Amino acid sequence: MNILIIILSILFGLILLLLIIAAFTKKDFNCEKEIQINQPKQKVFDYIRLLKNQDNFSKWASMDPNMKKTYSGEDGTIGFISAWESNNKNVGQGEQEIINIIEGLRIDFKIRFIKPFKSFADSYMITEELDSNQCRVKWGFESRFNYPMNLMLLFSDMDKMIGKDFLTGLTNLKNILEK
Repeated sequence: MNILIIILSILFGLILLLLIIAAFTKKDFNCEKEIQINQPKQKVFDYIRLLKNQDNFSKWASMDPNMKKTYSGEDGTIGFISAWESNNKNVGQGEQEIINIIEGLRIDFKIRFIKPFKSFADSYMITEELDSNQCRVKWGFESRFNYPMNLMLLFSDMDKMIGKDFLTGLTNLKNILEK
């Protein structure tokens, strides 16, 4: 009986310690990757402003060829929504909405994940002219883990995990646009 009390006390102490650590751990994380594309900025912007085109270059879109996709609104305009549903647990279910466009410069998205767990994220794509036939594309992501789930940020490198997928998508985008 004494050993059981000691084990339970240690377990309780560890859980309490983790909850205290989580109270002082950051909750927000972000990731941004970029690539140079040998095309005029406006041509690149005109392509990425169409959310349906992400199906051609996004790593996540290629993870499940049987994914069900639905769209609502006019693509390339504020309010357009691209929704997905997949039985693949790495893809899940959710939707992405264009929430802001600064013509020729930036597109902002709201991502609403439904499965495997509910969460929200903000994403964006930015184009910067380098010269008349080259531009830089930045693809970024910002999200938040609420307490106590923010403890996961201590044990996983979100930039490395998500950043890899952004770089794959940006490389795919470059290959498509430079053909």
